[in-house]
Amino acid sequence: MQWWDGAAWGNDFADPQGADLEWFRARGKITDEAPLVPAKSEPAPKVEPQSERDQKINVFNASKIARNLRDENRRLNELIEKHGLLEISQLDAVRLAYEADIDAAKIAIESVNSDIRQQEQVLAEAKSQILDARAAQYLQELGLYDFEHPAEASVALGTQLEAVRSQIKSMVQQRTAVTVTVGFTFNNSASKGRKFVKDMSSILLRAYNAEAENSIKSVRAGNLATAQARLSRVKEQIARQGAMIDLRITEPFHALRLEEIELAARHLQALRAEKEIERERRAELAEQRKAEAELKREQERLQKERAHYLATLEALEQQGDTEGVERMRTRLDEVDRAIADVDYRAANIRAGYVYVISNIGAFGEDMVKIGMTRRLEPMDRVNELGDASVPFRFDVHALFFADDAVGIEAMLHQTFAEQRVNKVNLRREFFRVKPAAVLETLRERSVEVVEFNETAAAPEYRMSGARP
Repeated sequence: MQWWDGAAWGNDFADPQGADLEWFRARGKITDEAPLVPAKSEPAPKVEPQSERDQKINVFNASKIARNLRDENRRLNELIEKHGLLEISQLDAVRLAYEADIDAAKIAIESVNSDIRQQEQVLAEAKSQILDARAAQYLQELGLYDFEHPAEASVALGTQLEAVRSQIKSMVQQRTAVTVTVGFTFNNSASKGRKFVKDMSSILLRAYNAEAENSIKSVRAGNLATAQARLSRVKEQIARQGAMIDLRITEPFHALRLEEIELAARHLQALRAEKEIERERRAELAEQRKAEAELKREQERLQKERAHYLATLEALEQQGDTEGVERMRTRLDEVDRAIADVDYRAANIRAGYVYVISNIGAFGEDMVKIGMTRRLEPMDRVNELGDASVPFRFDVHALFFADDAVGIEAMLHQTFAEQRVNKVNLRREFFRVKPAAVLETLRERSVEVVEFNETAAAPEYRMSGARP
């Protein structure tokens, strides 16, 4: 059976007696108005898979297959035109092309915006440089230059100096570094009066800043007061010269410039103290090397002496000189004790001599120096301290050996810390105390001292005509 839709035969076929009728009826293809009618008398073509038809084309069915393919192609084109599928595919292609163009345009716009931002940044930096240059030029016109300040390299003072300099520049830019009269006229002209006041203010402020810079460059570790007084005198001179227009350097500005000088002096003082400490450290190391060299020489001398005594002892024993043998053994024991003492001194770096000395002619009364030395001859160290750097030799109040000379020295320094003369360089071991006070402290701490002289002889000082 073949389906007739009222205008043409369809491509659907079914067995009249088979279950395919239910398939047609379920899909509404069999109704009263369009019943399933018998097919034409010619047999219905056998439907095969497309692949099989392609493989079995021959001279007998080629024409029919071609007609079927043409009809199928025509039907597909009608469906495409009916539902607008061709336009949709074309629109999709156009849409994709537009989207590609839009993406390219976005990339181009972003590139242009990036260039604009870069150029704006360059322009802002250029404007900032112009403003900085104008500000620097204005400050230089008033005598404020960027020069190398001694405290710039200081870790402790660098930040403080930067803050002071920033305030100085700010006061100059805001015109608060000087005060002048208001309403001054020149030749009955207010504009000329204002110009005269402005010019005089600039000239005198420039002179003041130049003097401040010179004071900073000329300041030394020990002349801070002189440098500050010099700048203060310039401030007073400007006030006298600008009296006609009441021109004066303001106190806050002057205080900042004085502080700038002080920072320079403090840094120089710190450098000098550091150099002094380093010099004292080198002197201490030199003293230690001298002591080690003395101990080494003494060890070598004692070893040679011991070898000599051993050889002599052997010769006396061979000669049978009993008395000589006893004398050599006694001397050999003394040498062995000396060697043991030197070895102990070399091994124990805390052992040494503690000394308490004074120099009335150089430092006055009631001042002593408390130190220690590891020298074999401690007076060598005392004599070195009394060299040509002081007018008179030192007088010794106490000089005693101790197993812990370092500890005793530290104890005395701590006890008289408040009386220390130099509180910056602790290697300067001078204390403003009487020798009797040192002796009392040693007794309180049970330090064994064989001899202690409370009164300084000072023979050179007294023979030089000084007051006894």
